[in-house]
Amino acid sequence: MRQIPQRQIRAVHDAHTIRVYQAYRDEIADTALARGTFVSPPFSRTRMTWIKPSFLWMMYRAGWGFKDKNQHRILAIDISREGFAWALANSCPSRPPASMTHDEWERMKERSPVRIQWDPERDLHLQALDHRAIQIGLGGESVGRYVDGWIRAITDVTPLAHAVHAHVSAGRLEEARALLPQERPYAPGPEAQQALDRMA
Repeated sequence: MRQIPQRQIRAVHDAHTIRVYQAYRDEIADTALARGTFVSPPFSRTRMTWIKPSFLWMMYRAGWGFKDKNQHRILAIDISREGFAWALANSCPSRPPASMTHDEWERMKERSPVRIQWDPERDLHLQALDHRAIQIGLGGESVGRYVDGWIRAITDVTPLAHAVHAHVSAGRLEEARALLPQERPYAPGPEAQQALDRMA
């Protein structure tokens, strides 16, 4: 089996969109599904909102949708590749990397509306793996771009989350694995890749 690079974007994607996940309470999920985008209120445009291309990392964060009422609806959001690339190109790390002084990081953060962090990817038991999954925090102008321009479709995948969890709980790992979204390596494009490389 070919080893997965420690930092690699993997997602469900096609020629036009890339899929990310978020978890919300009923009020936010229901209005978003009805309108095809997030509605404010109840969605807040002033808070940072984190999008995650990894289904299993989302399951870890939300406890398969059972963790609490504010995260029990799992949404799959298909956004434009152009929007995703803009987010990466206008990002900075959520913490200062070894290659950057704290002052350099603070200056970068001031001009970057997007935060990036890489956290351990998860397996079906939600245990940490050696390679990492990207998380993207949208703040400032990027929230408006996301809500008003990038979103192409929103799907409630809570039933899928519960089905996978039921198989895992019963020890039916092959059945659980067969239900997982097929996430493939994603090439972010030159400008976005340069931004990611600066954070290494």
